Amino acid sequence: MNRVVITGMGAVTPVGNDVSAFWESLKTGKCGIGPITKFDTAEYKTKVAAEIKDFDPLLYMEKSDVRKYDLFCQYALAAATQAVEESGIRGTLPPERIGTYFGSGIGGINTFAQEEQILLERGPRRVSPFFIPALIINMAAGLIAIKYDFQGAAIPSVTACATGNNAIGEAYRAIKHGYLDAVLAGGSEAAILPIGVAGFSNMKALSTTEDPAAACVPFDARRNGFVMGEGAGALMLEEYEHAKARGAKIYGEICGYGVTCDAHHITAPHPEAVGGARALKMAYDEAGGCKDASKLYVNAHGTSTPLNDASETLAIKKGLGEETARKCMVSSTKSMTGHMLGAAGAVEAIACILAVKEGIVPPTIGYQEPDPECDLDYVPNAARKAEVELALSASLGFGGHNAYLAFRNAD
Repeated sequence: MNRVVITGMGAVTPVGNDVSAFWESLKTGKCGIGPITKFDTAEYKTKVAAEIKDFDPLLYMEKSDVRKYDLFCQYALAAATQAVEESGIRGTLPPERIGTYFGSGIGGINTFAQEEQILLERGPRRVSPFFIPALIINMAAGLIAIKYDFQGAAIPSVTACATGNNAIGEAYRAIKHGYLDAVLAGGSEAAILPIGVAGFSNMKALSTTEDPAAACVPFDARRNGFVMGEGAGALMLEEYEHAKARGAKIYGEICGYGVTCDAHHITAPHPEAVGGARALKMAYDEAGGCKDASKLYVNAHGTSTPLNDASETLAIKKGLGEETARKCMVSSTKSMTGHMLGAAGAVEAIACILAVKEGIVPPTIGYQEPDPECDLDYVPNAARKAEVELALSASLGFGGHNAYLAFRNAD
């Protein structure tokens, strides 16, 4: 079996529009949540979100393309460009040996809302001919592949909030088993708009807290819903021997992947956390475990919803065993970025890779009131210097999707 390493990374997030800015924000506990500015929230119960700030698409595409591409595709191209350019992969492999596994949970919802309004107000002849290509979820992967001539499989994972992890995990397996030599993998989302917020709000999934500092408080007794985020994350995955031979910078190694389905409910996690625990154990066991539990870090899904955080705590205990769970470090970077939906797993994978590489565990900010059902070490409020031997990244999605990734240093 081939080993799989990361040789480039890119990020567009509410706390920074590249990996360096994103990581610095996590280390300092910067909160990217604030009042929604994209539309008037006077009639909405939800008032806050984690929006992207100061994003310039012209750094990554032509002005004519900006008009044709949905915002989720713009974010995707930005993160992918960062990762591909940093990796130096171009020209080192035949194009058919490089794939693109890049997904989204919702896709071109901005385009859908905009063009439907045009249809209703101006008639069918005024709907853009780019409506369908801008809308469909596979287009992020397609545009990345077109830009870089990646002729291997181009597959978009679409598993709601598990999308990013599934894209990376399936790319890992494709390289591990020899189907491809490199894959650009990740996820993107841009769903902070009236219909998106209304939909999530009316299903009572979103926080109604108006104070940005208290709106997303994972594992805290005050939690009352998640905060929507947006953006994209991208990782360049590469077969280890090829990366080593060409002298590529290696950030770390993917060494485990677990994927299951609760098969229980369209939105609620299984009350006994059996699917999440099994996915966690699959990734942990494939990685070979961690001899010293105090050097294990779990980047939790940690959405700040009452059901998720309690269920996820139970999944960690069941998947790792009570003793290991009590000794390991757990945090939710969503406390800073909000929930980036289909992009969350990819961005949080970057946080895990850098936690292992630099020996710094990002915090769960805003943590004040412990919940008896959430009783692990959540690295509250301040980053922690600690040797991290193994990092696990969790992503869970509506529909019962559970996906875990495991990372360690390549040496």
